[in-house]
Amino acid sequence: MSEIAEIGRGKSVAALGLETNVHDMGEGRPVVLLHGSGPGVSAWTNWKRVMPVLASDFRVVAPDMAGFGYTERNPDLSYDIKLWVKHLVAILDVLEIEKASLVGNSFGGSLALAAAARHPARFDRLVLMGTPCDKFTMTPGLRAGWDYTPSREAMRAAMTHFPYDPSFITDELVEDRFQASLIPGAQEGLRKLLVKPNDEGDTPLSGMPEGVVSGIEHQTLVLHGREDKVIPVEMGLRLGRAMPNAEFHMFGRCGHWVQAERFDAFVALSRRHLGAGA
Repeated sequence: MSEIAEIGRGKSVAALGLETNVHDMGEGRPVVLLHGSGPGVSAWTNWKRVMPVLASDFRVVAPDMAGFGYTERNPDLSYDIKLWVKHLVAILDVLEIEKASLVGNSFGGSLALAAAARHPARFDRLVLMGTPCDKFTMTPGLRAGWDYTPSREAMRAAMTHFPYDPSFITDELVEDRFQASLIPGAQEGLRKLLVKPNDEGDTPLSGMPEGVVSGIEHQTLVLHGREDKVIPVEMGLRLGRAMPNAEFHMFGRCGHWVQAERFDAFVALSRRHLGAGA
């Protein structure tokens, strides 16, 4: 494995019987950053710019969830939202974190919602980005994750669906995610996690049901790019309307990567919502 990929390693902790890769930095109230899905995704590739900035105010924990990144893969496991919630809670337990706020990107937002619904007392505030809600149709951006075969060219092509401004697809980012996609079992595991696209016609998908999210009372910041081609902005609007204590922000000229395309605004809004300095 190349040196570039090795940079994505944090420390290893045993959680739910899996050697789990976790980045852990800073001091203060715990904030857990939950990555999205897709080729070459990991805590590092999603959050490497965000972690040190938020760590000036909080204890920041960013794990590679089961099936992703450098976390151990167990072929006998059936990956579903119940397993990921159990894995997240086990990570908190081994790190001796009684209560944490969650920042979730796309798939990570769905995990944050599921965890808050199942274990409301373990979680404080939520920040959700590009997060699905209820039923929708598979987009070309999501399909690209299934179709990806590791190469730098294929990685760059898959990533064209994500930002509004293609200049965000830098050589460094392509290399980071390409190298992460070479981790043994990474692409095979990703295809186990994703819904297989239908050969013809639309492929129906579902995020957390609106009836479930309407019962989540945590203070929640919902962020979404207006031009998101991966998770339609209507999903964010639906969350903002359904959740009783939600605040919704839509960013114009922004795609699926709010934390990259609107980095300064993302950090400022998140710090305020998470209670920096309180």
